[in-house]
Amino acid sequence: MSPQEAQIHQLVADAQKYQFDVAELMKLHVDDAVIVNMAGRRLFGKQAFEAAMSQALASPLQHVPTTTVTDRVRFVTPDCAVVSCTKTVHDQRADADRSALPGRIGMMTYVVVRQGGGWVIASAQTTPLAT
Repeated sequence: MSPQEAQIHQLVADAQKYQFDVAELMKLHVDDAVIVNMAGRRLFGKQAFEAAMSQALASPLQHVPTTTVTDRVRFVTPDCAVVSCTKTVHDQRADADRSALPGRIGMMTYVVVRQGGGWVIASAQTTPLAT
């Protein structure tokens, strides 16, 4: 694994690590990031993403952690890569809070770019697998 690929693997690991820490999670994204979550909600920009994450973490969704495994990193240019991942949803909500989720497994795609000597997320989309 190249040093650049190792940095990207670490970026994905950090996104998982900080999924419940909005301030730290935002540091991993470009200002104009585009996010499409597993439910199909599309967010334009870090401000919209931050607001949506804060809202989700104030709801029973705070008890739905995910794990993400990097399956493949493909460099489009030396400063841009497409990262294919598998996301697993762990629903730990109380029974009374268990509304249906779009799925338990999702195929996640990140577009990451090199910025300031490191890598950040420019785009993320998760597509749930039909179960």
